Amino acid sequence: MSNICSLCTTELTSMDKLLGENKLSDGGVLCNKCLDKISYINQEVLYNLNQFNIDDIHRIVQNKDTEQNSLAVTTQENLPMAVAEEPQHISKEEFKRRKQKIIAELEKLNANLSVFTKGEVKELPSLIPEDEKILGITDAQFVNTLAAGILVATSKRMISVSKAMFGAAKINDYSNEMIKSVSFVTNPRSPIIKLHLDERVVEFECFMDKEDAEKFYDIIRPIYNNPVQQPQQQTDPVNTNTSTNTTINSTLSLDILEQLEKLGKLRENGILTDAEFTAQKKKLLG
Repeated sequence: MSNICSLCTTELTSMDKLLGENKLSDGGVLCNKCLDKISYINQEVLYNLNQFNIDDIHRIVQNKDTEQNSLAVTTQENLPMAVAEEPQHISKEEFKRRKQKIIAELEKLNANLSVFTKGEVKELPSLIPEDEKILGITDAQFVNTLAAGILVATSKRMISVSKAMFGAAKINDYSNEMIKSVSFVTNPRSPIIKLHLDERVVEFECFMDKEDAEKFYDIIRPIYNNPVQQPQQQTDPVNTNTSTNTTINSTLSLDILEQLEKLGKLRENGILTDAEFTAQKKKLLG
């Protein structure tokens, strides 16, 4: 397999190979940058690249009669929904910045995604702003469905992106506040990651790479399954009061004894009568 892009003739990077080589029908390959450029001009290239050769690609670049080069789809009705490089709600410059950041994060995470998730990955720049960090990503689709998909964990939420060959991307967003816990069902063929929400459980099947699914679960488990930290145990108010009262009572007892001694001397010296002494004594012991 060639390591050189057939269009721009630059060497393929690790990110170009991350989702599998972008192979042409004549054995050539395209880097991700060229594939993005071509698929933006002709959306069919993204989904049917292996039916295009390098001559077709050059004609598309030159914008010459692209309809004659639609080899994979014969009618307009069967055209797949496009994943636009420039989303409607953000500028082209912002899209590019987000895309570069996401590519860097995926490289740092050593993302191990299948070739079937290219369409889903292309949705991410329009979904994840620059201030939101990607923590993990894996192949994962809703159980009992055929559409390929990815599950992304960010600093703020988890995002599910799934896309059938001839359909629009389906986006499901689960904020950190919505997710009460996560769980993992081991299965030799296709383990399942479960998101436990308030009123339901959402299940994702990871049939592409069991080890990658476990790696992803190890990332999200401490985020959502940490036990709620118990507040620091407060000192028993009874014990505190008891300790304080003991100190206070000790101090008061010494004062009272001193006062009683003084009163006793005053009575002995005839300054206080017995009745007066008794009255003052009651006040002290009051």
